[in-house]
Formats: sequence, structure tokens, C-alpha cells
Amino acid sequence: MSETAQDLQTAAPIEDNEEAIRAWDGPLYERFVRFREMVTTGLGAHGEAALELFPPRAGERVLDVGCGFGDTTQQIAGFVGADGEVVGVDAASNFIETARAEAAEAKLANVSFAVADVQEADLGGPYDLAFSRFGTMFFANPVAALRNVRGALKPGGRLVMVVWRRRTDNDWLYRGQTIVEGIVSRPEEYDEPTCGPGPFSMADADTTSEVLLSAGFQDIDLRRCDLPIAIGRDVEEAIDMVMAIGPAGEILRLAGDRAADLHGEVRDALRAGLADFNAPDGFIRAPASTWIVSATAPAG
Repeated sequence: MSETAQDLQTAAPIEDNEEAIRAWDGPLYERFVRFREMVTTGLGAHGEAALELFPPRAGERVLDVGCGFGDTTQQIAGFVGADGEVVGVDAASNFIETARAEAAEAKLANVSFAVADVQEADLGGPYDLAFSRFGTMFFANPVAALRNVRGALKPGGRLVMVVWRRRTDNDWLYRGQTIVEGIVSRPEEYDEPTCGPGPFSMADADTTSEVLLSAGFQDIDLRRCDLPIAIGRDVEEAIDMVMAIGPAGEILRLAGDRAADLHGEVRDALRAGLADFNAPDGFIRAPASTWIVSATAPAG
């Protein structure tokens, strides 16, 4: 591991983020491992579109925010080459453990990882670029987190992040949520930790722009990206995925055993609701819409 990652000072998570970190380090990690191929392949297409628009340059130092399994971190390492460096950070230690092991297996000398709550940790730096693929929507205080990222960038450094657009433009998630909500009520009290503000917290362009402005960024630009993603090799796998992750999965997870007797009804309703996403090859492919957001740290 490089000195950059070793030097990251990670304090105990502040109370606002503690619950979300427990969710991502526990039940959500397990679910993302289960559906990793679908998740990383589908989400990866939107991340690749962002990297095509704003490719890291050879020799640059890059911070990968909310790096998860580290697949994007490894991809960025190919852009920056042997003279560059990529540091992946995530608040969930289980994701970081997996990312470190796989980078070591790939013998990548220019990649390192650290467990860090981006909202408050010392992120090291300075970096030429901060990149995030779906890793910035779950902060309890996104202004504080992105201000911290901005402080880790060089003057004039760039932030590029991919975030979900509106629920209605991501119909597989919205439809799944609507179907489940019609059968299972989100409990007012629950034992499981929640995932934070949720995947659509940056769906509104004006809101996201205001967050970035408040965090000290300038030259803010949002570009719509529409690319279909596979959510299952067949309808049954798609149902399993929708019931495990995303808004529908969150409702069922928080309801726990109290909704176990309704799972059959949920599956039947989802089977009908997802049927029109059937592709000729048998996969379930659904429209997906994101913002590719870019901004720069002030030059002076």
C-alpha cells in the first residue's frame, strides 16, 4: 500500500453516517456480493461513459470516492499508468478488504485503498481528479462530504461523479418500488440499519448544483446519460435482485420477517411488472438514466 492510503486518518464515523455505514458494511455488502456481476456490469457502463467524457491522464493522482469492490479504481489505474496513482476510499471495510485483495491479485502497484468516511476523513492528496460511480448519494451531509473532496483536490482539479437521475427515468427501480409498496408497508420501526438518503438524493439537477456550489466547486455541468442495463439473466434473477437491493429491497429488508408471508405475492407481482423488460437473448434489460456530473475546484 502506498503512503497516501496509509496516511489517511479515519476518525470514528459521525453519528449521522454511522447507521448507513453499518448497512453498507453488513447486509448491503452481502447483497451486492450476491449480485455483483449484474451490478458492476450494469453500473459499469455508466461509469465508463463518464471516463470517456473525462478520461484521467497519464501520471495523474486520482481519488475514487465510494469505490466499492474497486473495479473502477483498477480501471482508472490503467488510464494513469505506472507514473500515476489511484486511491480508492469507501466507508465500508468489507468492500475495501475485497478491493485490496483483488488489486493485490492483479499485481497493481499504482492502486491503494483505505477505509474512510469521506464526510469527515483526511483524504490525503492533493489529487488531480476525484471520481465517483454511484458513491456520493448516501452522505448524511453531502455538502460537508463534497467540500472535503474539494479540499483534497489540487487548485483547478476536477470532480466527476455518476449519480442516478429521477426514479421515473429508471423504471426498473421505480416500478419495483411501486409494486412492493403496494403490498408491503415500510415499517415505522425496524431493527435493520438504513442505507442513508438513498440512491435518488442527487436526481434533481438544481439540488445537486446547489450542493456543489455550497461545497465550493465551480464550472458545474450535468450531462444526461441513458444506457440500458441488465438486471437479470432471466426474470427470476431480476426479481431476486429487485427484492434484494434498491428501494424495493430496502423496504423488504427493513420489514424483515414481518413481511415474509408476502414474498410470494411480491414475486408474482414483480414477475408481471418486469415482463416487458425481456430481451431477445433472455436477459432482463431495463432503461437506466444517470447524470454525469463534473465540477472544478477553484484555481486560486
